[in-house]
Amino acid sequence: MYWLIGSLVVIAMMGTLTVADKVAIPTELFSIGVASTSGLFILLILFSIILLTLTQFHVSSATNHHTSSSILKNAERSSRIVKYFLFTILATLLVAGSALQALVTHHKAAAAEITDPIRVQALVRIEGLSDSVYSPSADSGYRQVAVLTNVTPLITELTPQDLANSTRDYIAKNSLSNNNTNSSNQDNDSNVTYRALLNSYPKSASTDATLSNLNNLQPGDTLFMSLALAPLVASDQTINNASGFDSYRWLRGRHIDGSANILAISLLTVSNNKASLNEASHQDPTSDSYLERLRLHIDIGRWQLRQHFYRDWSAQTTAEQQAKAVTLSLLTGDRSLINRDTKDLYQLAGISHLLAISGTHVLFLAIVLGGLIVLLLNQLCPALYRYIPRWQVRWWTMIGAAFIYALFTGFDVPAARTAWMLLAIGLVRVTLLPISTMRVLLALAILMAWYDPYVLWQAGYWLSFIAVALLLKYDDTSHQHSTAESVVPYTNSKSTHKSKKLFGHALRAVWRIFKLQFWLFFTLLPITLLLFGKASLWGLVVNLFAIGLFGWVIVPLNLLAGLCYLLSPMVADTIWSLVITIVGSLHELIGWLTSLPALSEAWLYTPVSMAILLMVVLSILPWLLPRGLLSRWLILPPLTLLMMTVYANQQSLTIVPTLYVLPTGDSYITAALLTYPTVNKESSNWLFLANHRPASTRTTPNSLTADTLSASLEQQLGSLSVNRLESVIVQSSSVGLTDTLTSDNQRMISSTNNSELLPKTVVHLGERLPISRYWQAGRSEHWLTFQQAYKTTSGVKSQTNISAQNCEQGSVWQLANGDISIQAMTGWSQIGDASVWDCTIAIDSRTPIQVRRYNATDPLKSSPINPHLQLANSYLDDSRIDTSRTDTSRSRLILDTDTHQRVWQMWSLLCTADLADERAVFENTTWLGHSTSQVTADVMVRQSVDTVMIYDDKPLPVALSLNTLDNSVDIEAVRPQE
Repeated sequence: MYWLIGSLVVIAMMGTLTVADKVAIPTELFSIGVASTSGLFILLILFSIILLTLTQFHVSSATNHHTSSSILKNAERSSRIVKYFLFTILATLLVAGSALQALVTHHKAAAAEITDPIRVQALVRIEGLSDSVYSPSADSGYRQVAVLTNVTPLITELTPQDLANSTRDYIAKNSLSNNNTNSSNQDNDSNVTYRALLNSYPKSASTDATLSNLNNLQPGDTLFMSLALAPLVASDQTINNASGFDSYRWLRGRHIDGSANILAISLLTVSNNKASLNEASHQDPTSDSYLERLRLHIDIGRWQLRQHFYRDWSAQTTAEQQAKAVTLSLLTGDRSLINRDTKDLYQLAGISHLLAISGTHVLFLAIVLGGLIVLLLNQLCPALYRYIPRWQVRWWTMIGAAFIYALFTGFDVPAARTAWMLLAIGLVRVTLLPISTMRVLLALAILMAWYDPYVLWQAGYWLSFIAVALLLKYDDTSHQHSTAESVVPYTNSKSTHKSKKLFGHALRAVWRIFKLQFWLFFTLLPITLLLFGKASLWGLVVNLFAIGLFGWVIVPLNLLAGLCYLLSPMVADTIWSLVITIVGSLHELIGWLTSLPALSEAWLYTPVSMAILLMVVLSILPWLLPRGLLSRWLILPPLTLLMMTVYANQQSLTIVPTLYVLPTGDSYITAALLTYPTVNKESSNWLFLANHRPASTRTTPNSLTADTLSASLEQQLGSLSVNRLESVIVQSSSVGLTDTLTSDNQRMISSTNNSELLPKTVVHLGERLPISRYWQAGRSEHWLTFQQAYKTTSGVKSQTNISAQNCEQGSVWQLANGDISIQAMTGWSQIGDASVWDCTIAIDSRTPIQVRRYNATDPLKSSPINPHLQLANSYLDDSRIDTSRTDTSRSRLILDTDTHQRVWQMWSLLCTADLADERAVFENTTWLGHSTSQVTADVMVRQSVDTVMIYDDKPLPVALSLNTLDNSVDIEAVRPQE
């Protein structure tokens, strides 16, 4: 019953948060005074205590035969009825109260969020450490959580000097208003406060010098900035991104109210830290100023340690930088200096969990400090044990060390769970309550969810608690097994050599480690696939030595260096040099292992449905239950069915010709994958990339980077069972590749030309997937030189070059049996006008091609794209079709890319001679384009378009004209003369 109620509480809270995001709830429901998170939290704890007390009350059975048995039976029955009734009422109130707690929390978050995009001037208080650092050379942006106050709409563009003047005015006003507390409080009460995620990415060389000062902002600094505020994108709009990662839930889990792009910053900061703390207290009236000051000092210490590691950063090699970055992450949990390649390396090796501060780090430090304190007391003050037991001295020391270190690392879920777990287990031992460790773990998970319901949206919450529960279960099982083996007498001790015994012990230790790793990998595999959509098979191998290396060598030395840093930074640097060398060697070893050609297929992609989860549970159920209750051979049927289901899911992706529209994170950047099955039961895969951002119209700047786009594309291609590409076609012209190449490659690569994004992405993709051919719109004669220059400056390790062809009108590729052909309809790179270089692609197929929008959570359920316009094709003369031809059933899919109207003007002038024959061949024609397309109705009529689809689901301007044509109004005016 204990586990049932706990499960219902968690399910009720998760369901409430999910429904509250999609259903508008009247605000009048929250006007009652009881609807406060702190009050509900205390009330839920009281209900839990009463419920636990009630379960401990047992009604004595009637055993006295001298008393009327009927009276005793009736009394016993009445007591049980009352007990069960109270138990049901309290359990129902507990579950309902948990749902109400989640609902109130969601309402408060929704009331404080940014609702409309707007440009503002705001007073920004830096909170904690930034997620990354601003580095134009490394193409790295600045991301930082901050509190925004004094928010006013931005009327004109502000320079850093204007913002500095605003800072001086604010300091003068604040100093004058210190004597008038009431008026100051009134001003604060009327001010809007937001907690936003600041973003700034390198865009141009003119702003790099100013924005580079962002790296010098430490926690607690307050300054004026001009910002472009934007609301959070709803969950249903972000769930179908590259990896199924829900950015909305991730930001909500961090209590972010919106995003803010930095436009300009003041070079003068407010030096009144007390005012910053008052702003924080105003944001959370229940916060304690002492705790705020403690947290601020801890964050400043973490920032100073980062600056210590970041010193002389540009003078070091990339390998040295990343070894230092990982060392810093293992010490403080600060991953801002780790680049994308290192994160990908750890993900591929299956050890990305080691980059975060786990409970092992906290527990190890607590155990070491607890042992040292007990050792000192044994020598200096053993009389203390007369008043306090030795285990309590060790316990209090461990608790203090755990909480301080957890605060120093940001108090994330794994570290917080370890600290609270130590406290709870110690309290159970002090009070001598008969509560198992598993029940303590469940109670702690529920308490953390009650305190902050949004923690249920964090992957670290589930992985942390589930991993600890599995470790406890494994420990219980292995302990019982070792106890059973220990009763067997050892009779051959005299004849066994000592070295053989040591070898046997070592072999058994290695076998236990392998069994533990095997157990954790396969039991955590379903939740890993459910949360991240993929799992690395390398984790089963690399974790065998990586966990021991990190746990017994790297982490202890790192913690020792951190303690020495407080006393002697020189000694700490010496120890850190050793740690950095070990980490760098580990990176080289992992890089060599994961690059082996025979073991390149390391990722497991599969959608996790309820049926798969059920089969997984049935497969591991005999191992979770007590040994001997169920036969272990019973896992074979569900395990076999699971393997067949996964294999069938992978094969079903390549049965029907399909064009998947892949999400990129930028509405103007599109990616589409064509999978076409061939006779050998494989598929021919084509990737189409295009940039639809019109040069003549002012749009939102592009913040997408090549490594980010390539990583997301690799994730999506892997989930679609694509391990090689027949070709990549970049349909947008890359003007940057046609410029005169200078001797300074760095200046060429750092130029902020959006057209270089897609060629850079191809370079990164070429390192992850084999690519047979590459078509590039525009003039690609400088492609190889650009490729080598970009590899040199960006650090991409490539062994081969991708030969490029011009994607221009007349380029054709087709299968040998003629089932499918791909040809370029537009693109004239020989003309010295870049506006006519965009390359529209026509895909002709015997089998109709389905067009679907990729679903990251389940690619098998990728939904078809709804037609933006369905035409009756009334302008096509059916008598023109030669029904005696065998290829009249062919269909055509046109992927339109044009950023200027001259593309289709040129096509109308040069490519209309053979239109009559083409229309006689294709039974149906589908047009897939972007809302910014410059195509005209005349072009679509000439192409005999039946269906129009739009990448970004926005209105197409030419749609109204097409509707008019569909009604047969003035068709002759646009029908080509033959």
